[in-house]
Amino acid sequence: MLGEQIIRLAFFLGSLAAVAGWEVFAPRRPLTVSKARRWVTNLSLVVIDTVVVRVLLPVLPVGMALMAQEHGWGILNIIMLPIWVKIILAVVALDFVIYLQHVLFHFLPILWRLHRMHHTDLDIDVTTGNRFHPVEIVLSIGIKLAAVALIGPPLVSVVIFEVVLNATSQLNHGNIRIQETLDRWLRLIVVTPDMHRVHHSVITRETNSNFGFNLPWWDRLCGTYRSQPEHGHTAMNIGLKEFRDAADLTLGRLLVQPFDRS
Repeated sequence: MLGEQIIRLAFFLGSLAAVAGWEVFAPRRPLTVSKARRWVTNLSLVVIDTVVVRVLLPVLPVGMALMAQEHGWGILNIIMLPIWVKIILAVVALDFVIYLQHVLFHFLPILWRLHRMHHTDLDIDVTTGNRFHPVEIVLSIGIKLAAVALIGPPLVSVVIFEVVLNATSQLNHGNIRIQETLDRWLRLIVVTPDMHRVHHSVITRETNSNFGFNLPWWDRLCGTYRSQPEHGHTAMNIGLKEFRDAADLTLGRLLVQPFDRS
């Protein structure tokens, strides 16, 4: 749907510009490697992922929501509720699906080989929120398609979810400073950068925590929440222990990384 694509692109560019500007004026951590090189790599992945998805997937989540509505598929297309209630329930349910998917990609070895590319970034900033292997993106959309068919969400709720997910992914990866007291309150309703940064720690028990992207509740309810990194946000090491050489993190190497023996 052209209108949905324009909305998503506008929010993507707007959130990218807003968080990137914030990083300039209020950075949380000093950078350790070339920002220009990382940005070229991470934003190139956005282009590659988009092309792969358009070529391989004839239907995207918004299209599936429309099909579900037309054919009466999914729970919310069966039960009678006010439309605003359905929209809220659908957005929350889809967010929980993404949380479960994220956990799955960490604990199933074959999926971790795909997802670990996201964690090899030696710094974390707004572009890290777009650093995903194209195969992972295709699988992720496949999971969302199944979830949409099962849930039967209103069309508008899928648009809202997709736009918010993209914007918050860039926000919570941002290298931005938020006042500590404000952060404590914010993370009761949304995943903040300080909360998600723990997830990018080189320490495995911290990597396997704070899986949420939008809503912070799932980590608390499921026991995967960790408040702060062991070494603090400034001193903590970002990335994975086995991938510390920036020369091995070029675009070409990242694309083949899931298929090598390391």
